[in-house]
Amino acid sequence: MEHLSPAAMDEFTRIRRDIHRHPELAFDEHRTSALVAEKLASWGYAVTTGLGSTGVVGQLRRGNSARTIGLRADMDALSITEASGAAWSSCHHGVMHACGHDGHTAMLLAAAQHLAVHGRFDGTLNLIFQPAEEGGGGALKMMADGLFDRFPCDAIFAMHNMPGIEQGQLVFRSGSTMASSDYATVTLHGVGGHGAMPHKATDVVVAAASLVMALQTIVSRNVDPLQPAVVTVGAIHAGQANNVIPATATLEISLRALDPQVRRDMEQRIKSLVALQAESFGVRAEVDWRQGYAVLVNDATQTARALAVAQRHFPAAQVNPNGPMLTGSEDFAFMLERVPGCYLFIGNGAGGQMGACMVHNPGYDFNDHILPIGAAYWIALVQDLLSPH
Repeated sequence: MEHLSPAAMDEFTRIRRDIHRHPELAFDEHRTSALVAEKLASWGYAVTTGLGSTGVVGQLRRGNSARTIGLRADMDALSITEASGAAWSSCHHGVMHACGHDGHTAMLLAAAQHLAVHGRFDGTLNLIFQPAEEGGGGALKMMADGLFDRFPCDAIFAMHNMPGIEQGQLVFRSGSTMASSDYATVTLHGVGGHGAMPHKATDVVVAAASLVMALQTIVSRNVDPLQPAVVTVGAIHAGQANNVIPATATLEISLRALDPQVRRDMEQRIKSLVALQAESFGVRAEVDWRQGYAVLVNDATQTARALAVAQRHFPAAQVNPNGPMLTGSEDFAFMLERVPGCYLFIGNGAGGQMGACMVHNPGYDFNDHILPIGAAYWIALVQDLLSPH
């Protein structure tokens, strides 16, 4: 396995921390994409900017093979105020890299430099730096701008750090791996009135309370117990005074599923349950359904190839061939609907290790010790899958 030199490690740790210090939200990654484009161009990549607004693609061709491979990293930050205490903490109040996209970008850049200088492969390498993963659907926007038409890929891969997993461990899973994410706003309309005379009103608060409990039966009674699913009511808004029955109430609901059919069934069941519950309380319901990210499904063949690379180049104890399904969501799922590939995880730290703080937490920081491991895996993957005949 090829390793980054200490000098390269220092350089890409500095780049990672610089990106961390200057976080940018979805479709506003101008500084980050400019840095990525400049680095790739300086190493000899053909660089395309502006895909999906702020996305960047670097392409490197070697030899005569028609084979192609795509590696993707995300670049956007989150609307969270940092509390990590790191010397390289965000200089933008209310914005921070709380999910490690700074590290993902730095890992792929480190691999890009090494492959440009030392890479032994025959084919075309497409490095995809994507904006707006955090709910913005940047993958969809890049594809709408012709990503895979302009840069065809036989297979595509991405990697995400994961706190709670031992530092540097590589985790693979074939099939459904991350959940879909859908959102619904339910608005209940009734007749307001005096709190002392409820019989002259139709109480949306009581209807909302009953609906919250009824929604919990969907997973327990309508979904196969062997199929993971989540229904979460994250917010209820109704009324302002203790002696006034409000005329409207709203519920904000988050839905997750790891099977496309379960996802469809949940939507139908929720809409039916909401309508019937509302009718039973004499109120009217409106459902605003917003489809989010798809179920992330790793292709069996490409996952087996990606796993074989890890097993060939890393100690057995460092490779988990059958990681768990996760109820978080990821818009790389849309790319996997177009191109077969694999989304894998790299442990950011567990227990008392550095990097064990969970993502989307104000105290989170990417563990720089895993940067060379992730880069080494990308290098091995490219050279193995595009090995010269």
